[in-house]
Amino acid sequence: MKFLFLPIAAALLLTAATTSNIFTVDPTVSKVTWRGEKVTGFHTGSIAVKNGTLTYAEGKLTGGSFEIDMSSITCTDLDAETGGKLIGHLKSADFFAADKYPTARFVITKAIPIDTKGNHKITGNLTIKETTKEIKFNALVVEKDGNMAASGKITIDRSEYDVRFGSGAFFENLGDKTIYDEFTLDVSLAARK
Repeated sequence: MKFLFLPIAAALLLTAATTSNIFTVDPTVSKVTWRGEKVTGFHTGSIAVKNGTLTYAEGKLTGGSFEIDMSSITCTDLDAETGGKLIGHLKSADFFAADKYPTARFVITKAIPIDTKGNHKITGNLTIKETTKEIKFNALVVEKDGNMAASGKITIDRSEYDVRFGSGAFFENLGDKTIYDEFTLDVSLAARK
């Protein structure tokens, strides 16, 4: 009987030691800001986080995902009228087609700790419109008292997601009308058990 009990007990202890904690992202305190650049300047804004989860075990991030609401795009560097026109254009088929593709999604496939301070190298799949591509970026992930904070800056090449308007990768002789393909998302997620 003892010989049966010992392996079972060892397996239970090992499972308990490696059990992951799942944290639910709180959209009300999480945020995503964006910055897009063109030959003549840049624009900035925000996008609302819709939902997400983060998995944490033994002091490190092990997985997770989050979605952003493409219909919530805002512009923060222009007045209401001009910004409204830009937002309408970004939501249109020229860019992100928010009516047809209301969310964009990122799913972590690998998270490697870089140091003991919570810095991780993140690899995952980003889906925008109908395209999914693997991306990599660094993120700071900290867990304390049942709360988790994760933040990172993601650089995205929009031309890889069939977002072509004003792209030099698809159109010639755009001159100062060129909009650069790369844009950035600063992601800040707050999550709780």
